[in-house]
Amino acid sequence: MENFTGLGLPAALLASLERMQYTTPTPIQAQAIPLALAGRDILGSAQTGTGKTAAFGIPLIARLLGMSRGTALVLTPTRELAVQIMDILQKLLGPYSTIKAALIIGGESLPAQTSLLRSRPRIIVGTPGRINDHLERGTLMLNEVAFLVLDETDRMLDMGFAPQLERIAKFLPAQRQTLMFSATLPANIMQLSAKYLRNPERIAVGASNKAAVKIKQDVIYTTQEAKYGVLIKELAERQGSVLIFVKTKRGADRLADKLNQQKFSAEAIHGNLQQRKRERVIQAFRDQKHRIMVATDIASRGLDIPHIEHVINYDLPQAPEDYIHRIGRTARAGAEGSSLCLISPEDNDKWKAIHRLMHPGEAPAPRHPSGEHEKPSGGGNRKGGRRQHFHSRGRHGNPHARTAANA
Repeated sequence: MENFTGLGLPAALLASLERMQYTTPTPIQAQAIPLALAGRDILGSAQTGTGKTAAFGIPLIARLLGMSRGTALVLTPTRELAVQIMDILQKLLGPYSTIKAALIIGGESLPAQTSLLRSRPRIIVGTPGRINDHLERGTLMLNEVAFLVLDETDRMLDMGFAPQLERIAKFLPAQRQTLMFSATLPANIMQLSAKYLRNPERIAVGASNKAAVKIKQDVIYTTQEAKYGVLIKELAERQGSVLIFVKTKRGADRLADKLNQQKFSAEAIHGNLQQRKRERVIQAFRDQKHRIMVATDIASRGLDIPHIEHVINYDLPQAPEDYIHRIGRTARAGAEGSSLCLISPEDNDKWKAIHRLMHPGEAPAPRHPSGEHEKPSGGGNRKGGRRQHFHSRGRHGNPHARTAANA
């Protein structure tokens, strides 16, 4: 599948793809789109940044354009991911489409969303909690859903949305097409797929426990007390936009304030911010009004900003899978990027868990080089920390001149 023109897509959708400069399908799109257009249910896994949104968005739009009735429901774990998906679907619809779409997420006015739902949108993108709010109020009907997408399903389960998904499923018609995507496919995902999917096609692109091959990964061993000084030195030596991940909401605010005091342009984003404020922070970073965004794991999935050149893990994530999603915010659409972890002795257990995920069956991860801990291979002395450098495994592919991977 070298292009989108041989798929029998509606002319309006082909025009949108041309306008968006989507010419060559990514691997996940090449596998998923023909199957979805044929009406098959899909259970898919793919690395972050592979163009998954367009992989379900293109057949979703094609199917709605070919039907006079019927709706599509897309469920995502976070508001940010829902906003991004809606943006791509609106672009695929094009400026002259009569198909209405509704974004139903928390943090927005319930009455305003109710008014929007009264206009009978045929595309609904939302988070499980807010979708359930409208179902309970009788302001949302799902009896005409013909196309269901569960995106980042593993994350939805991690965030405790399984009961909400069960309640939503009771309102859905039995006859529908369902596409489920997940970065990983553990037992609970397989059990859920058995409930929601009918004889699904399994597709997988890339190893879900590996980072993209064009991400240069570095580790600096330091101490909790010296970590901030190491960060300042690294920021001074690097060029381009930086996304810094921290553990807590308060920590994000504190670090952004400290960076601004030292003349680094930074803003923080976390779950305590109102949705409109979160959107303003992301848009300002997207427009490069601020060089640095400090974030909790709210930004580890669904954030697609091509100009992010560096991801710095100031604090390691609680779940090892989130490490792959975090660093996947760089090296988007075939670009190169870099990631850096600042590891203190307190991080050893988390770092070992990340290493086990990414390199199963190999020797334990190097521990913080203090006391009896072993030193990292290839390390060199640096003020405030000891650096270890490594590349993601895998061959560098030949990137397309312009692909849909940024979807």
